[in-house]
Amino acid sequence: MNFSVYWQHADAVSKTLYFVLLAMSIATWTIFILRLMGTRQLKQQAHAQLAAALTKLKAKLAPLSFEQRKAVAEQALLRQISVEKANAEKGISVLGTIASIGPFVGLFGTVWGIFHALVAVGKSGQAGLAQVATPVGEALIMTGLGLAVAIPAVLAYNICVRANRTLSNELQDQAHSLLIDTMLQQETTTQKVEVKAAQQGLVGGQA
Repeated sequence: MNFSVYWQHADAVSKTLYFVLLAMSIATWTIFILRLMGTRQLKQQAHAQLAAALTKLKAKLAPLSFEQRKAVAEQALLRQISVEKANAEKGISVLGTIASIGPFVGLFGTVWGIFHALVAVGKSGQAGLAQVATPVGEALIMTGLGLAVAIPAVLAYNICVRANRTLSNELQDQAHSLLIDTMLQQETTTQKVEVKAAQQGLVGGQA
């Protein structure tokens, strides 16, 4: 039984389910490819974004105490990491949804095909192979299509989640490094200012 025979005997429901599964398959591969490309771009841009988030705050951190500077810098980094994570997770929920409902859409097509087989047997009054072959073939095709859509969606979902987890770990590591560097620079700057002020005070006292 080839696909043309299936398409000729399929009714509106079966054809609708076929197009639904086809759309889900196209969405899966499109989101998967775009998400992988997007994650690579985010890895290149996220590091610069984290550094820029702290650069904007350097002027505002100077008059604060050490603990205040640390708290403000941490919040700025956490906010930027959240933004990058949100960008990296776009579309992944769609992959999870397709992976979950794909088999059930195929199963619905299977049940519908078996129902057609029973109707054919009831009309003919004979339970021969000729009456049930085509509807059962439709049912098996829909089952296969459902699995063909769901399995790649599951794999794509897992790959994207793993890539995002790796990206999150890299951002956390870089954020810690930037926080340490920023705090050390601010502390050094503060000490220089204090020493300079003390020296000016001594000079003024001698005068």
